[in-house]
Amino acid sequence: MGQLTVRIPDDLLDRVRTVARSRGFSMNEYAVRVLGAATDPDLAGSEIDRLRERLASAGLLEPPQPRRAGRPTRARLDAARAAAGAGRTLADIVSDGRG
Repeated sequence: MGQLTVRIPDDLLDRVRTVARSRGFSMNEYAVRVLGAATDPDLAGSEIDRLRERLASAGLLEPPQPRRAGRPTRARLDAARAAAGAGRTLADIVSDGRG
């Protein structure tokens, strides 16, 4: 799982803290939900819809992106395996460095 560090004005931090607490979320969980709502069109529900409307009004709502295919094709797997097997072995590289 990745991390994101954000610098925000103190008044915004206070508002986020207050809203998160009032809804029973940690600030991290609330921020993840807001970012998810801003970028995932599959989320639905009246609260999420209101949030998405507010994000859209602020120009912060990302248009839906096409979903990635679930599994690679057999040809792509074979190509990846061939590429992974090419080149020098780690043992050879280490040996050269000690020679």
